[in-house]
Amino acid sequence: MTPVLAHLSLGGLSLSAGQITVFLSVVLMVLLLAYFYQRIRKDPGSLFIRRIAGIDAIEEAVGRCTEMGRPILYVPGIEDMQDIQTIASMLILGKVAETAARYKTEIFVPCRIPFVMSVAEEMVRQGFYNAGVPEDHKPGNMSFISDEQFAYTAGVNGIMLRERPAANLLLGRFFAESLILSETGFEAKAIQVAGTAEVTQLPFFIAACDYTLIGEELFAASAYLSRDPKLLSNLKATDWYKMICIGLMLLGSLLVTLDSIGWWEGASLFRDFFRIQ
Repeated sequence: MTPVLAHLSLGGLSLSAGQITVFLSVVLMVLLLAYFYQRIRKDPGSLFIRRIAGIDAIEEAVGRCTEMGRPILYVPGIEDMQDIQTIASMLILGKVAETAARYKTEIFVPCRIPFVMSVAEEMVRQGFYNAGVPEDHKPGNMSFISDEQFAYTAGVNGIMLRERPAANLLLGRFFAESLILSETGFEAKAIQVAGTAEVTQLPFFIAACDYTLIGEELFAASAYLSRDPKLLSNLKATDWYKMICIGLMLLGSLLVTLDSIGWWEGASLFRDFFRIQ
């Protein structure tokens, strides 16, 4: 790389090519967020959001519980609140609780971590408040089972068999307990919607559940359900940022290929500009 591109001096501050790349990436993301936020605020229907069958099935599952007079079981995974999948699960829980409150349907949320239980109780309380029926909220339905993985799994299975929920929503981070939970729900003949970004557990959910949110669909669910401009703008900006990155990777691959056959000799310059040191 030439010295001109290797470093950039701004007011005595020397930036390497990698630092310039990171700076430009942050600026690009901020501009995309601002653009889509303003666009959604002006015209919420101007952006296309792909329909996700698993998310559409959540309201169907709540309706099924209402028709059968049976509760909903919402399992937010087994990780603490610092896990991004648990945060996404809590955002979805708020909308599910609001829908359940409108339909006068009971909801159970067993938790493995005490702090997650506190957050879950607040999300459900807010959901019932948003639906205009705060008096229907039952804090006792948000329960701490155990912080031990399989003791928690056994406790949730017990709720499935005792309360006989018509719908099981398994959304969050799961590990070896995923198949045990989903198989018990299948045997109880509940409609099941699962979602996780844990790749090793997806096959079990796909095999045993009616609908599965795969990977990033879990993170998109909160924006999809709430239609909040901030969440939607983040969703669209992230998608466009990924498309730009994919385009740059394809361009880089083409330039390296041309360089290897001697048609162009600037591939190393392009490649080194994106090298973070």
